[in-house]
Amino acid sequence: MIAVIATLNFIINILWFIIIASAIFSWLYAFNVINSRNEFVNMIGRSLYQITEPMYRPIRRVLPNMGGLDLSPIVVLIILYFIQVLLNTTIANAVL
Repeated sequence: MIAVIATLNFIINILWFIIIASAIFSWLYAFNVINSRNEFVNMIGRSLYQITEPMYRPIRRVLPNMGGLDLSPIVVLIILYFIQVLLNTTIANAVL
């Protein structure tokens, strides 16, 4: 059971990096720091969008419209942190 908890922790850590990379990429794209006509850049952007959008969509339905400010990545990171703490404290102690 410890292996399952460690694997879930690893997946949550990977999701953290993907969400942060997606937020940074969207800022760079919005401020024209990166070339939006480059096919490789578009491929990275589409990939990050397809990975993160299923996590953001339910939260965006609940959050109010803040104009150009998207708070859904922060909410997803808080939820992932809560799940990770729950795994490491409550569930790990119950299993051991």
